[in-house]
Amino acid sequence: MKIQDLEVGDVVYAAHNIVDDGSMPDNEQGDVLAVTGSRGVVVMRGHVEEQPEIDVFLVRFEDENLNLGRAIGCYTDDLSLESEMS
Repeated sequence: MKIQDLEVGDVVYAAHNIVDDGSMPDNEQGDVLAVTGSRGVVVMRGHVEEQPEIDVFLVRFEDENLNLGRAIGCYTDDLSLESEMS
């Protein structure tokens, strides 16, 4: 499977630290939203309106207590199909 083939419900991992670009309410720009290797689940799939060839995935990542956080918009290069622990 490729990242581009992901569907709602698929498990993914953060390919790197995902930081707030300033668009997340209740966070500051630069805050880490998901650390490298965090497991998450795809909850929605879409694309950039002005550039439909660019996929965007809403992913809820687990925190250190294995609770799912709020949905974070991620590009394909933000995601991995394998845990760094594999």
